[in-house]
Amino acid sequence: MTIYYSQDHEWISVEAGIGTVGITDYAQNALGDIVFVETPEVGLAYAKGDEVAVVESVKAASEILAPVSGEVVAINEKLADDPALVNSHAEADGWFYQVKISDTGELTALMDHDGYNAFVAGLE
Repeated sequence: MTIYYSQDHEWISVEAGIGTVGITDYAQNALGDIVFVETPEVGLAYAKGDEVAVVESVKAASEILAPVSGEVVAINEKLADDPALVNSHAEADGWFYQVKISDTGELTALMDHDGYNAFVAGLE
C-alpha cells in the first residue's frame, strides 16, 4: 500500500487500483472539531480536482477535492454517526471514501510522506 498527499491536504492510500481518501491530520487540526461530513454517492465518477465531499467543523466548512479521477466504490458510513472520527483518526479510520482509480498516472502529481511534510513545514 502506498500513500500519496495533495496540496489541498487530502491523502490517498492505494492498493490494487483502489484508493482510500481522507484529509490529513494537519487539515483536521486546522479545521478544529468536526461536526458533520458529507460523503459522495457510491457509483458517481469524479475527475481529479472535483469537489467530492464536504467536512464541517465548528470553525468552517471545507470541500474535499478528488486527488485522482475515478468512480466512488465505497463510503465510510461510520462518519454519519461519528464525524469526530476525522479528528481522532484522520489518516486511518476517519477516511471519507474509496475510489476505483481511472488513471493511475495522476498519482505522480501527488506528494509522498516526506514531500508533504516539507510542504506543510513551508506553510508555517
